[in-house]
Amino acid sequence: PKTAPANVSGRSGRRHELVIAWEPVSEEFQNGEGFGYIVAFRPNGTRGWKEKMVTSSDASKFIYRDESVPPLTPFEVKVGAYNNKGDGPFSPIVIICSAEGEPSTAPTDIKAAGLSVSEILVSWRHSKESLGRPQGFEVGYWKEMEQEEAAEKARTEGNESSIVLTGLEGNTLYHLRVKAYNSAGYGPPSNVVRASTKKSPPSQAPGNIMWMQDGSHVSLGWEPVRPLANESDVMGYKVLFRQEGHSNSQVIETQKTSAVVLLPDVGVYIIEVRAVSEGGDGTPSSQIRVPSFSGGKVTSSSQSGLRAFSTSSSTVTFLLVLMVPSTSW
Repeated sequence: PKTAPANVSGRSGRRHELVIAWEPVSEEFQNGEGFGYIVAFRPNGTRGWKEKMVTSSDASKFIYRDESVPPLTPFEVKVGAYNNKGDGPFSPIVIICSAEGEPSTAPTDIKAAGLSVSEILVSWRHSKESLGRPQGFEVGYWKEMEQEEAAEKARTEGNESSIVLTGLEGNTLYHLRVKAYNSAGYGPPSNVVRASTKKSPPSQAPGNIMWMQDGSHVSLGWEPVRPLANESDVMGYKVLFRQEGHSNSQVIETQKTSAVVLLPDVGVYIIEVRAVSEGGDGTPSSQIRVPSFSGGKVTSSSQSGLRAFSTSSSTVTFLLVLMVPSTSW
C-alpha cells in the first residue's frame, strides 16, 4: 500500500483502555489482497514501539487494554497499512491519552423532597477535584419494602445537580442514592436518603356551588372539601373559567370558599371549581354556565338586582331580566 490511514485519533473508552481510531483506506488504494492495518503505540517519551496487527480491511478502531496503564496516560500513536506485497507507510504520529478513570468520589449533600403525588425532587453536590470527570449522574430509587437491587434509575447529563423523578406512587416512601458516571464506569454511590410522595389530591369535588351576578361580575360560593384520611389536606381552591367555544381557561386562586370573577367579554362562560392540595388539584366541580352582559344594565324586581342559583338544587329559579342600553337612562 502507498496510502496511510488518515485522521488517526483517540476515542473514549473504559478504564485502562487506549482506544485508537482512524479513517479506513478505500479499496482502490489497498493495492492488493491481504490488506490490513498495523497499529503502533508507545507511552510518550519512551523508546520502542508496540505493534498490533488488525486484519480486517474495514476496521476503523483498535482497543489496547493494560491494567497497569494509569488513566489519561499520553501515548504516541501511528497507524500503517499492509497487504500480501508488504508494508505501506505509517500515518503521522499523534498524541492520544488512555481513558480516564471512573469518578473517584461520591456525590454529597444529597437532598430529596416530595413535590406531588407522583414526583420527588433530588439534588446533590459533586467535588470538582474528583479524578475521572463525570459525564452525568444516575439516581437509583426504590420503595420502602423493596430491595436496592430492584431500584429504578434515572440519569442526568453534564453538570446538572438535580432531577425530578416522575411517575411515582402516591403516599409512598422511597429510598434514593446518587452516583456519578462517565465512559469508564460508575463512581462510588452516595449515602441513601429517603423522601415520600404526597398523598393523593381530594377525591371530593366542591359542592353546592352558588353564584350571583351583577353585570360582568360573578360572585361564587361553595361548600368546603373534606379530604379522606389518605388524601392531601386542602390548601385552597382554583376557580377556572373560559368563554364557551374556547379552550384556554383563566384561573383565580383563593384560600376561601368564595371568589369574585370578572367576565371580560360578552358571551356565555363555563366556570368550575377545584380544591388545591400538596398532592395536586382535586376533582373538578360540576360546570356552571353564566352569561356575561356588557353595554347595558341588568334590572329585576329585587332591590339588588341579584339572584342566586344552586347547581345542586332540583329547583331552578328563573330570573327575568331586561337589557336596556345605558344611554337611555
